[in-house]
Amino acid sequence: MTAAEPANGPFYIGIDVGTGSARACVIDSNGEILALASKAIQRWEPKPDYYNQSSDDIWDACCDSVKRVLKESKVPKTSVKGLGFDATCSLVVLHESDDAPAAVGPDFNDHNQNIVLWMDHRCPKETAEINTTGHSLLKYVGGQMSIEMEIPKVKWLKNHMPAGEFEKCKFYDLGDFLTHRATKSEARSFCSIVCKQGYVPVGVDGSMKGWSAAFLEKIGLPELTEDDFRRIGGVLGENGTILSAGEYLGGLCDQAADDMGLAPGIAVGSGVIDAYAGWIGTVAATIADEKWAEIEDVGERDDLDVATHRLAAVAGTSTCHLAISKDSVFVPGVWGPYRDVLLPNYWMAEGGQSATGALLHHVLTSHSAYPDAKSLADKTGISVFEFLNKRLEQLQKEQNAPTLEHLVKHYYFYGDLHGNRSPIASEKMKGAVVGLSMDITVDALAIEYLAAVEFIGLQTRHIISALNDAGHSITSIFLSGGQCRNPVLTSLMASCTGMPVVIPKYIDAAVVLGAAMLGAKAGSHDEKGYTIGLWHIMKSMSGPGRVVYPSKDNAEIKLINAKYEIFLDMARRQQEYRKFIDAVLEGQDDKAATLAEKISE
Repeated sequence: MTAAEPANGPFYIGIDVGTGSARACVIDSNGEILALASKAIQRWEPKPDYYNQSSDDIWDACCDSVKRVLKESKVPKTSVKGLGFDATCSLVVLHESDDAPAAVGPDFNDHNQNIVLWMDHRCPKETAEINTTGHSLLKYVGGQMSIEMEIPKVKWLKNHMPAGEFEKCKFYDLGDFLTHRATKSEARSFCSIVCKQGYVPVGVDGSMKGWSAAFLEKIGLPELTEDDFRRIGGVLGENGTILSAGEYLGGLCDQAADDMGLAPGIAVGSGVIDAYAGWIGTVAATIADEKWAEIEDVGERDDLDVATHRLAAVAGTSTCHLAISKDSVFVPGVWGPYRDVLLPNYWMAEGGQSATGALLHHVLTSHSAYPDAKSLADKTGISVFEFLNKRLEQLQKEQNAPTLEHLVKHYYFYGDLHGNRSPIASEKMKGAVVGLSMDITVDALAIEYLAAVEFIGLQTRHIISALNDAGHSITSIFLSGGQCRNPVLTSLMASCTGMPVVIPKYIDAAVVLGAAMLGAKAGSHDEKGYTIGLWHIMKSMSGPGRVVYPSKDNAEIKLINAKYEIFLDMARRQQEYRKFIDAVLEGQDDKAATLAEKISE
């Protein structure tokens, strides 16, 4: 530390771009967040299932947030030594000649809208065509590409862009676009291209260049193979640079420094997808709890083996579930295994729920009693979630129910309203309810809300079961996001999974803290290329976690186990119903008869 540097320096900045906002934080050398700021970003829905954003709008929001945290923290810009980015896995399209935004449709005259958001579902046809190829690399994305991934979106653009336009474009994951804008580097992150673009690291399963020309040609995208895959980042060590999380990518360029109010040359680290920043910002938390030794039984070891037992559940609009392993573990319906995306030679698996925060929001706001519940909550100065939680406690007392779970013992809610990310891995999955009545009171809303929370917990169990059945050894859940503040949700998640749920020090800022840790890793880079390991940085900068343990009430556990069996049956039944009706309509009488017999069992 120089004489002019404030105490606890140097400092690092993290930038997190979520679905609805961009955030920035500045941290000191101990990982303490000194300031946090955010700004909303635009989102367009020009047609159902079409979601667009603007890279210029997102960059402006990032810069505004950085300026505000610098001002609030009073950290001199000369004391900021590293900058890290994370972002949603959305597709950014630029004109290759001048980096100008390229329109992604359906209005191809609006070049401001040049991002296809992760949750966009415009390309079911292209996704199906890719998956019917049965190409071997699909086994590294859970057996099939998801409609949420970027290659199906690129294929859709080729099919729909005006003639000659597709050939002018280059493509980035949003996180890689942000590091490009910050440094002018064309480097890509393993996290982005391995997880969402079909890149298989060299040496894995005979991969020679990472990108597969045979795959891209087979799915109808031969343009991406030109000049050694130039338009998607190139070949590592030849015409491209690809880096693991936080590895030094370059110095902040003059224009970006001016945009952000920072000093040019600040170290910028390779970025990650936002959920992966949540893993970085949570799973190294310290836990001072006597019960904890019974969960992990790791003694005083301080190595990465600890992390292999911890599932990061990064919750927001959707929830991502991330697990690290030393060896490749193939899990049907779970994305991955992905090598090198966070740490060299380690593998990641990514499960998830397509809608959790969005599910709860929908359940509440679509119910006719929501205005009444919101009004009652506002009168007492609490959130509608707090109000409903309190009302559920009252209902438990009024009905003399042993636990909250008993309030929904005969209400069966299946909540895949936006498809199933894993382990069923089908955008065709939908919601279902058994137990509807004509009751439209606030109490009915409270019951439906509790059932949706239960669904989130049971589906988390389904995902963890798939991971562990395949060879992972998950024993705990490290949750982040605003859902950590909901004691009904965290308690039910623990009880539904039978695993403790760890709440991080920074509930709402775990992801942006993870991005700042990437900046710290990049900032440890010296002229000889030496850097501090990411896990070491995580251990030194993560604060204490608080643990929510599963219920030990035998009656509640018995009920949850029974509800889980019904949950699995509801998932299976709707798939069978769909196949049965399709077989009938397609005139496949024998198949329909077999399915009808199965349904009637």
